[in-house]
Amino acid sequence: MTQTHTRWRRSVAELRGLIWLALPIIAAQMAHTLLGFVDTAMAGRVSAEDLAAVALGNAFWVPTFLFLTGVLMIVTSKVAASSGAGRLNETGALVRQGVWLGLGVGSLCALFLMSVEPILRAMDVQAELIPTTIDYLIGVAVGFPAIAGYQALRGLSDGLSRTKPTMVIGFLGLALNVPVNYVLVYGKLGLPAMGAAGCGWATAIVMYFMLVCMIVYLGKTSLYRPSGLFERFDWPHWPTVRHLLGLGLPIGVALFAETSMFCLIALLIGGLGAVVVASHQVALNFSSLTFMVPFSLGLAITVRVGHNLGLNGPRAGLFAAKTGIAVALLYAVMAASLMLGLADWIPRLYTDDAAVIALASSLFFYAALYQFSDAVQVACAGALRGYQDTRLPMLLTMVAYWMIGLPTGYVLGLTDLLGPPQGPAGFWQGLIFGLTAAAVFLSIRLAIVGARRKRTEARRSNAVSETT
Repeated sequence: MTQTHTRWRRSVAELRGLIWLALPIIAAQMAHTLLGFVDTAMAGRVSAEDLAAVALGNAFWVPTFLFLTGVLMIVTSKVAASSGAGRLNETGALVRQGVWLGLGVGSLCALFLMSVEPILRAMDVQAELIPTTIDYLIGVAVGFPAIAGYQALRGLSDGLSRTKPTMVIGFLGLALNVPVNYVLVYGKLGLPAMGAAGCGWATAIVMYFMLVCMIVYLGKTSLYRPSGLFERFDWPHWPTVRHLLGLGLPIGVALFAETSMFCLIALLIGGLGAVVVASHQVALNFSSLTFMVPFSLGLAITVRVGHNLGLNGPRAGLFAAKTGIAVALLYAVMAASLMLGLADWIPRLYTDDAAVIALASSLFFYAALYQFSDAVQVACAGALRGYQDTRLPMLLTMVAYWMIGLPTGYVLGLTDLLGPPQGPAGFWQGLIFGLTAAAVFLSIRLAIVGARRKRTEARRSNAVSETT
């Protein structure tokens, strides 16, 4: 009875810690999503061309931003592990090297965004849209080194289970984005009207603002002083940077592979007509909004697993992972129920076109189904980041997305190899296959890594016992 009571209290404590850690991250992700909404809304009031340019630009910079975020997630994991092990004094030097890594990767991402014109031309984008799209992306790209530095510094705060600063700074950035967009897009305060390009430069200004806010907060708050973050200046230490890059790059590649798969599907169905494309976009946009919660839970699971591993060992780390998966599945039940129950109503938030509403409503059945596998794979990926196991999970997700999900969707959607082509429904079935494969692969990998860590810890404990 006592053991059961102890286990129950432990479960409640872990659940409370995970939820209170995840809620501010969810709010911060919502603020980031609303930044894109502000850009879209303001550009749409200028002209259809400016709106299209922002939409095209988002298709490039959002996946690139997620890649950058993924690379720098390893800083959060490292800080959580060091903090849990009582080595907070080591985190300052680690984060300084993380900032150098961020500046390097962020600058490369910026150069990529400034050089996408050949890709746009290869995609047969209307010639008159290309200059406006490039102008928008140049503005956003200028801010990428700043947001990279912000993400690295955020790793210190999030890794210490202090996620509220990220939320507050995210909403401060959103509050700034609205007036800056207004001034630059429409040409106020004596400035020329820049249209879509103004949205890009406003986004860059917000990125630098968020970096300054994080620097000031970390420097002024006594909680972070034991880390020694601002005690001295360090030049890049290549062995440390290379180690962080080796662990973080696979995370970034995995996130980019998933988001780019969705973008490629949109391109593949582009020839099926405006109704099909619009219906797919409606279902995808709403499911992307619901994805913010499991994605944020994954970030919180990374922190909890890393912290528990450092503080209480492998059993505590695996317990945190299982708790996180359970919470993610509970959310999947709620999200799937919402989609199934409101499948006929949700598309009406986006359009009045009866044909689009009918087709989009049918796609929400598939969107509801994949909530479960998506929740599991995101939670397992977050737990594996907590174990700092990143390379094999990257390969497993690449296989799931690009060798199972996308080919299956293509066969079902656009060919008659397995029956009449099903159009967008076939691609959504392919998504279910791919995400389910990722969930299975990563679950098995997590079980293997967790068991291996427990065996290693047991051997170490036995060795210590024998020597004493």
